[in-house]
Amino acid sequence: MARPSSWWGALLAAAAVAQLGASDLSKDYYNSTCPDVESIVLGVVKDKMQATIRTIGSTVRLFFHDCFVDGCDGSVLIQSTPGNTAEGGNRGEGAPPANLSLAFEGFETVRSAKAAVEAQCPGQVSCADVLAIAARDAIALSGGPFFPVELGRLDGMRSSASNVAGKLPQPNHTLTQLVAIFKANGLNMSDMVALSAAHSVGLAHCSKFSDRLYRYDPPSQPTDPTLNPKYAAFLKGKCPDGGQDNLVLMDQATPALFDNQYYRNLQDGGGLLASDELLYTDNRTRPMVDSLAASTPDFYKAFADAIVKLGRLGVKSGGKGNIRKQCDVFN
Repeated sequence: MARPSSWWGALLAAAAVAQLGASDLSKDYYNSTCPDVESIVLGVVKDKMQATIRTIGSTVRLFFHDCFVDGCDGSVLIQSTPGNTAEGGNRGEGAPPANLSLAFEGFETVRSAKAAVEAQCPGQVSCADVLAIAARDAIALSGGPFFPVELGRLDGMRSSASNVAGKLPQPNHTLTQLVAIFKANGLNMSDMVALSAAHSVGLAHCSKFSDRLYRYDPPSQPTDPTLNPKYAAFLKGKCPDGGQDNLVLMDQATPALFDNQYYRNLQDGGGLLASDELLYTDNRTRPMVDSLAASTPDFYKAFADAIVKLGRLGVKSGGKGNIRKQCDVFN
C-alpha cells in the first residue's frame, strides 16, 4: 500500500537534519566553562528518582522524543503560547497526539537540573545538553549502562506541533514503517531493537494498546494472539473496555530497572505495545531480541552505542541555535 506523501516527506526532512552539527560534540565540551555540570545534573536526577519511579521513564522518553523531531535541541521542552502550540504542549498537556504520553516528571527533572546548573554556570550549558545528561543518568541509576555523553548542543529556536507528525514511532506501526523512521535518522535495524529497550521503564496509557485486547480482529479474534493469555487477562483488568485511560507499567517484572528483561518479556508474549511484540514475532528482528535477552553485557553495549548515535541527531550549532536561560521559553 502506498504511503501518504506527507509521511515520506517527514522522513526525508528528518534525514536532512540527522547529522547537522554532530561533529561539534565533545565529551569534555564544558571542561573550562562548567566542569561540574555532570555532577550537578546527577544530583538532581538522584533526588527526583527518589521522589518517584516515574522520573526514570519520563526523562528517557523526553530525550527520545526531542531527538526524533528536528534533532536533539531541547525543542520538546518549550511550552505552548497563545500564538504557538509547541512540540511538547505544556509539559505534555495539549501536545500533539504523538507527544501526549510525555509526563510532567521528565519536564520537571530537566527544569530543576537546568536551574541548578544556571546557579553555578550561568549562560553556559544548553537545555539540550542538560536533557541528554539527565536521560543518561536516569538510565544508569536504574541499572542500565553508563556511557559518556557527547556535549556541545545548542538549543533550537523553534518548536511547533506541526513538526511532530510522522516523525515518531507509533504502537500500530508495521516493522517496515518503524525501520523507515529509524533509517531516516541514521539509525539501523540493530539500533532500533536496542533503543526499544527504553520501554523497559515507564508507563503507557491503555489507549496505546487496548485495541490488542478488544479489537484485534473482531468478531472472531478480539484479542491479539501474540499476547500471553495470562498477561492479556491482567491487562484487561487494568484497562476495562470503554473505561478510563489508565496508566500501566511497561514492564511488570522489573518496573524500576533499566534492563534486558524487556526482551525476555517479548519472548514470553509480554510486550505491552504491538510495536514491541512485533520485534519478536517478525523474523527480521527476532534473532536480535534473542541475543540481547541472553546477555546483559551485549545489551549494555548495543544500547549505549545506539543512544550515543541518537544523541547526534540534528545537533544545532552556530547561528542555528543558542543557550536558553530557561528551558521552557525562548530567550
